[in-house]
Amino acid sequence: MTRSLFDLSFWLAAPFWALMILAPRWHRTPAIVASPLICAAPLLIYATLVLPEFGPFLSALASPNLPGLQTILASSAGAAAAWAHFVGFDLFLGRWIYFDSRERGIHPALISALLLFTILFAPLGVLGYLIIRFLPAYRPIPNQPTHAET
Repeated sequence: MTRSLFDLSFWLAAPFWALMILAPRWHRTPAIVASPLICAAPLLIYATLVLPEFGPFLSALASPNLPGLQTILASSAGAAAAWAHFVGFDLFLGRWIYFDSRERGIHPALISALLLFTILFAPLGVLGYLIIRFLPAYRPIPNQPTHAET
């Protein structure tokens, strides 16, 4: 079951990534990825993997140290849970990048490439986006309402 949940984690998120990367200007993409609940399936898989092993996970995470984390992540449930965690949170961050970049007028081709990078290396993709986001060309105009405020 753990192997199936591991595999399922990404495939439940993949359609949303595909829309944001391959069809960023399609009129239905914003509506489909609008809800943060698109991240719920991988996070539910995470819960399914962690809750039956809550004691060992709590022990490893409440007082983190490298050997303890290595032990929990070396287990099948630990590796699959970490993967579901990555998939769910990466999708949440990718969704934010997608909408924030649209508000700032950043070209979809640049964002599509960055989102693809974010799937593989989320912290580096988010860092790259934060750098792009604060370039003078993409800063919001003061006193101009953003999409979220209208």
